[in-house]
Amino acid sequence: MARFEDVQAGFWKPGSGYAVHPPLTDEAVRGAELLLDVTLPTSLVELLRAQNGGECAAQRDAFPTDRPTSWSADHVPFDQLMGIGDREHTVSLVDSPYLVEEWGLPAPLVLLSGAGHYWIALDYRASGRHAEPAVTWFDADRQDELVLAPVFRSFVEGLTATSDFGDQALATA
Repeated sequence: MARFEDVQAGFWKPGSGYAVHPPLTDEAVRGAELLLDVTLPTSLVELLRAQNGGECAAQRDAFPTDRPTSWSADHVPFDQLMGIGDREHTVSLVDSPYLVEEWGLPAPLVLLSGAGHYWIALDYRASGRHAEPAVTWFDADRQDELVLAPVFRSFVEGLTATSDFGDQALATA
């Protein structure tokens, strides 16, 4: 498993502007935390200060699982991380309350990545809204979930490349 500091240096896909919000400010972080009524993990805020959302580098676009999901027999995708902002046509962490309700997900969650039918989220149900949340995979269609990591930092340290898994993706919808 990689160290967070090592992953952080090469986390974002070079040259991509897709789903990137304007640079993160302290005011935006405070506003998001107030709106979401949670404390965001420090390690998440550190990543978003380097780049406020966007595509993840190819070597960090998947997370291994210990059981099959609707996505794959042994991993889930993490090809982008939502930022904090209100850029038109770009989903943000602050859209989580609407998306959680729309997709029938449990609360409190802060969605990090996903495509409607599946999501990866900060899961505050066990920790409480102001403690370090777990990172959980949710399949909205199958009403299935899988805890991926006990905290965001260890989730990031466990990210790897989709190409490490071969061609084992299952149906996604």
